Amino acid sequence: MADYVLMSMLMVVRGAKATIRRVDSHDYRLGEVRGKELRDLTVGVVGTGRIGTAVVSRLRGFGCRILAHDTRPGVAVDHVPLDDLLRQSDIVTLHTPLNADTYHLLDRRRIARMKRGAYVVNTGRGALLDTGALVAALESGALGGAALDVLEGEEGIFYADRRDEPVENGHLARLRDLPNVFVSPHTAFYTDHALSDTVENCLVNCTNFVRGNRV
Repeated sequence: MADYVLMSMLMVVRGAKATIRRVDSHDYRLGEVRGKELRDLTVGVVGTGRIGTAVVSRLRGFGCRILAHDTRPGVAVDHVPLDDLLRQSDIVTLHTPLNADTYHLLDRRRIARMKRGAYVVNTGRGALLDTGALVAALESGALGGAALDVLEGEEGIFYADRRDEPVENGHLARLRDLPNVFVSPHTAFYTDHALSDTVENCLVNCTNFVRGNRV
């Protein structure tokens, strides 16, 4: 999962989608918008549980400044209030669980507090973001781009073959059209290693349950 987050960050700050589109259309000119390097950026990690901590660990190798926000700070990194993180970060990546307190954690008000041209990465839960506010900020140029592996209203769309059907989710249709937005269908977890761990953990938990051990 953390590897996918880093890949998503690199794709969005380097304008990978626009580059791929140009090559697919047989256009090999340099793009008008130059890419950025992580070492020159501040990355804000919202949520420093298992995945957020793994993201922080991987980011250290890129030499970027790292900020974090969590209600229960743990990992050794600069922890700041959420609004301060939003104001200072060039990239904001979300790794919190979805609950009543985190629903639309990045709403219109908080998105407006982000640095102009900043990027959003969400591999957590779609409803952590107010998608309408995100789309508006992207289309206006207030945000520089986004990488989204999850989306509000993804149920019935992601994991289905919808090639011959119209896109009924209006926000998804608009996001797909933007050259600075990378959307993937909730696939960040989908690796041999992760699935093997899932099966192993399930078997261990079942065995512990049968034996009366703590699950």
